[in-house]
Amino acid sequence: MVDMNNENDFHDYMDTRPSENIDEIHARISKELIPKINMEFETEEAAHKFYLSYAKAVGFGVRLSKAHKDTKTCKNLDRIFCCSRQGERRPDTRDISVISHRSLTRCNCSAEMKINCRQSNTNQAGNYRIVRFIAEHNHDCVTPSKTHLIRSHRRMTISCGIAQRETMELLAKQVGGPEYLGANKMRLGDTGGDDLITNIFWADAKMRSDYSHFGDVVCFDTTYRKHKDGRPIALFVGVNNHKQTTIFGAALLYDETAVTFSWLFDTFAATMLGKKPQTILTDQDKAMSKALAARWPETYHRLCVWHINQNTAIHLSNVFSQYKDFAKEFSSCIYDYEFEDEFIDAWDNMIETYGLQNNEWLKGLFQIKEKWALVYGRETFCADMCTTQRSESMNSVIKKYISYKNELVEFFEHFERLLNDRRCKESRADFYTSQSVPSLLFPVQILKCWSQVHAAMIYTPKILELFQIEVCLSHDCDVEVCSENDTKIEFQVTYHGKHHHHYVTYDSTDASVSCSCKRFEFVGILCSHALKVLNFKKIVKIPDQYIKKRWVKTAKKQIVKVGEEDMNQIDPKDLLSYRYRELCQIHSKLVSRAAESQKAYEIAKLGLLKLLEQVEETFELQKKYQYTLMTRFTLLNLTDLGSTRNTKDKGKFKKTKISKSAKFGNS
Repeated sequence: MVDMNNENDFHDYMDTRPSENIDEIHARISKELIPKINMEFETEEAAHKFYLSYAKAVGFGVRLSKAHKDTKTCKNLDRIFCCSRQGERRPDTRDISVISHRSLTRCNCSAEMKINCRQSNTNQAGNYRIVRFIAEHNHDCVTPSKTHLIRSHRRMTISCGIAQRETMELLAKQVGGPEYLGANKMRLGDTGGDDLITNIFWADAKMRSDYSHFGDVVCFDTTYRKHKDGRPIALFVGVNNHKQTTIFGAALLYDETAVTFSWLFDTFAATMLGKKPQTILTDQDKAMSKALAARWPETYHRLCVWHINQNTAIHLSNVFSQYKDFAKEFSSCIYDYEFEDEFIDAWDNMIETYGLQNNEWLKGLFQIKEKWALVYGRETFCADMCTTQRSESMNSVIKKYISYKNELVEFFEHFERLLNDRRCKESRADFYTSQSVPSLLFPVQILKCWSQVHAAMIYTPKILELFQIEVCLSHDCDVEVCSENDTKIEFQVTYHGKHHHHYVTYDSTDASVSCSCKRFEFVGILCSHALKVLNFKKIVKIPDQYIKKRWVKTAKKQIVKVGEEDMNQIDPKDLLSYRYRELCQIHSKLVSRAAESQKAYEIAKLGLLKLLEQVEETFELQKKYQYTLMTRFTLLNLTDLGSTRNTKDKGKFKKTKISKSAKFGNS
């Protein structure tokens, strides 16, 4: 089994690993950073800096707490440095008038360090020493890649004299290139008949890691053009657990033919170790559809409904201008119906009402209705996406970074800037999600709906917003029993003042619910109708089977593995490249860390030499094993040959020296 998390660099690995307790963290950091009782400091500021260094290594913020002053010298006699999440938020006097409260960051954490001032014989204030140290936290600490986001560690003075991005570029130049800073990219090219590169695809380790977690739904778009000659940039994008757009891969294509798209889809799948998306959203490009049907037949192909509306407005411009209600009815056919017969009836009525029986455009559109009408796609997970707007919105972002005047190398450099900026936003979202709890829209006690508290603990803030909307809507619903059959009950759920009904089936054996709107299947969170039924059945916690792992706070801590069957389907060259990149990555992290001290350098050197010996021994054992297998195979063949030559009667074998050798070979 191959763990795909090993593809990440050091910080990404730390981000996705399970949360550590304080003892595990102390074992990982330098012993010199850990506070000890009676440790002395010249000044209070020195003690503060020391605790800040410790806090940064562990992953928490620091706040100045209580202190007592000497009335004569006005110097602090003691000081408590505490975790920034210590204490509780005071009641807000504006509680009634505030629409939305800020997220809660304090959680009564007790971690702190207290220092006392030692009095000298001359009655002057002396050195400070640690008299109390509490290391345990009641919350998860921040991973190394996000400590710079903690307020107490966000410090950059004018004396630095150089911007962070310029610093990274300078470091990359000093070590010989960004690859020695732990970068890990994959760029694959397709050459034409004259050996000139016609198509280029690239994806780095972060893209492949994101795809392993969030690649169930992909938007694919080729709208943006890089050069004056019109070469398209193709983007594979998706949505992460913060509902942010994330890039899985990109390509610079020569053209938009079925052959080019087939190469691109094959290359993308090979880069992602054979994993193909569950759903892909595209525009109505025929060459793209042809390539998808041939290369990814098991992937559910949906068409962007925004493009459907735009193309319909172009082909039926006279109908749109003549009939004001046509746009509304056409939109209803796309979005509103839960049952196929309802959709068919509505479509036929629309065609007849506006006299469009002979319209060839609508006839062709109806033939591919399974790709755009939501009545056919509700049971397929689409991460709440029915358009390619996420990929197309990236086009406007790309224009801020990339110009058509850029050469190829410059293009890659600017695209790297785009990726870094988007990943910085993702990192901030991860940080604030882990270090705060979103405030609820309304008091839980009034609604008596503890499932919302449960949701606040597991969902990211953006997903919690969607869930809270469904909770609000559920209290605006009426529910009544339609039928009962053993353990199953069918409910009819209706919004107050509405005539449209939704039907929810509840099974008491496993507390499962299934709604006719199929919102859970399509979006990944329970709908208001299902929540109403669960509340009616006194179930106030979200059943585990309805917690979509890709929407939770710990989505990137889920271990994604590739089985042996999948590995066997990968081209041996791609597998070799995968192993090589992974080992180079680990080696790069090791040498950069070990070079910081002489002791670490010696440990790493001895360890690497020992590992090299073990690797060589593995190959020697493999050679001996292969030689033994070949010897046995040869002897067995000779035995069969000798037995055949020395056989006098059918079924009777004469013992020979060869048979003894064969017997020895099989022992």
